[in-house]
This record gives sequence, structure tokens and C-alpha cells, in this order.
Amino acid sequence: MKIVIPGGTGQVGGILRRALAAAGHEVVVLTRRPVRAGDVAWDGATLGPWAAVIEGSDVVINLAGRSVSCRYTRANLQEMMDSRVDSARVVGEAIAAAERPPRVWLQMSTATIYTHRFDAAHDEATGELGGAEPGVPDYWAFSVEIAKEWERAQEEAATPETRKVALRSAMVMSPDRGGVFDVLLRMARLGLGGPVAGGAQYVSWIHDRDFVRAVEFLVDRNDLSGPVNLAAPGPLPQREFMRALRAAWGVPVGLPATKWMAELGALALRTDTELLLKSRRVVPGRLREAGFEFAYEAWPAAADDLVRRVRGGRVAG
Repeated sequence: MKIVIPGGTGQVGGILRRALAAAGHEVVVLTRRPVRAGDVAWDGATLGPWAAVIEGSDVVINLAGRSVSCRYTRANLQEMMDSRVDSARVVGEAIAAAERPPRVWLQMSTATIYTHRFDAAHDEATGELGGAEPGVPDYWAFSVEIAKEWERAQEEAATPETRKVALRSAMVMSPDRGGVFDVLLRMARLGLGGPVAGGAQYVSWIHDRDFVRAVEFLVDRNDLSGPVNLAAPGPLPQREFMRALRAAWGVPVGLPATKWMAELGALALRTDTELLLKSRRVVPGRLREAGFEFAYEAWPAAADDLVRRVRGGRVAG
């Protein structure tokens, strides 16, 4: 197949690009800074010559959007919103204008769209969308609004011949340098991988190879459209998540951190505590109902595999 990946230069894009190219597909990446064969320049907001690569393609997987690994200032949050909504809108315009449009458009979304909660898991049918939770920072609601507008831009695109799927993805765990697993493992190795603010908040995750398999599954299943949770069936509290990661590497202890300590650490890393403190308890209802089988359902086994690959010096793929 010919697969176009707008915004495919980050961690998740690298995972997909390697795996899909290895499977024999032609992969085209739309990027602001083309440097590799198969890269095509675009600005992520306006139609241009890049739209020609959409013509006759089989699949579009739009990953474009400003990284969430930053301080959640008003300016950065607005940039997150604009980059996601603009890219989804213009991808929709390119598909709508194509004489031979792709048969499926997978649009990246996020598990952050669900409410911060501890008592129950969110699937697509019964999950509660966030934005109105009491007792959380006001700007958390803006993160949810970004996710909602991101999905709305895809929903409203006039692409009747193209099936549309919104990928409500949890954190994709891979051994790639600079990815979320790399950051968490570094914290564990430094002895900082203990409970944060008590550690009761849930962590939802998905192993990189299951992420790729789920994308391939959704491409093949013509009966699936709309929001789909891409998350392993076993979300778990942060304290248990980090305990399993420490065990996989062989680190006996992890220092706990209070909320204010987490704030200082996030400031030093130029990121935001929402990524650590929001409870994301998300499960893959639609994937499981459709018959998808995870290779890594439980985090300890996934952590063991990822650590083995880090120690072996191999990237995902």
C-alpha cells in the first residue's frame, strides 16, 4: 500500500515508518523539514503541492501536532490546539479534493480526552469525556478541549469515500531515545522512579509493537470507524507502573515525590505535571470486541521486553 503519514517525524511516526516500510509498503512522510527519502514538505495548515501525495494513496495516518512535552503555558496550549486542528482540517481538505482518495484516514487523538478518575475505566461506549472535573487545575480542561476539537476537525471533513478513525492513544512505549519510555526509564535508573503524589493515578500505555499491530488491524477492518482506544487492557496505578519498571531494570528502590517536588522536576525538564498527575484509566473496548489480541496485555511483561531491547541497543520495529 501507499501510506501517507503527516507529522511522521516524531517517536510514534518513527515507529510506524520503520514497521510499515519493513512490511513492504511505500511510506511518505509530510514534514516541515524534509531530510530523508520519502519526506515531502508541508506547513501543516494550508493546501499546497504536498496534497498530490494524497492522490491515489491507500491510507493516511495523521500524527501532526506540537509535542505535549512542554510547559503548559497559554501560548503553548494554543499552539497545541492550532497545530492539531489545522493539520486535521487541511488533511481533510486534501482528501476531499482527491479524485482517488484514500480508503481510510487514521487521525491521531489522545486518551487525555477522558476524565481524570480512579474508580472506573473508560472504554469508548461508557467512558466519560473530561473537562468538568472538580479539584484539578483549570488548564487541564483546555487539554481535553484540544482533544475534542482535534477529533471534531476529522468528523466534520467532507470525505464520504474515506473511512475515518480517531486513535485515542495512550502513551506509546518504545525503546527509542527521547520517547516517553526512555524518560521514565532514566528516572528509574537514577532512583527517582517512586510514587508521585501518592501514585494512585492510573497510567494507560501501549507497547510499540501492539500499537503498530492495532494500526494495521484498523486499516484492514472496514467495519470500524469513529473513536478507538489504543491502550493496553491493563492500566495500573503509577506506583505499580514504576515498581514494575524498576524491577525490569533491577533498581531496588525509587524515591517518592510529593506534588510540589513533581512541579519542580517538571519545571527543570520543561514539561508539565499533568502528564504525571492526571489519572488516565483507559481500556480498549472496541479493539477487544473486534477480536484484536494484544501481545502485551500486562505492564510487567511489556517492561521486561522494552528493557531487554534497550540493553540490546535495538530500536523498535
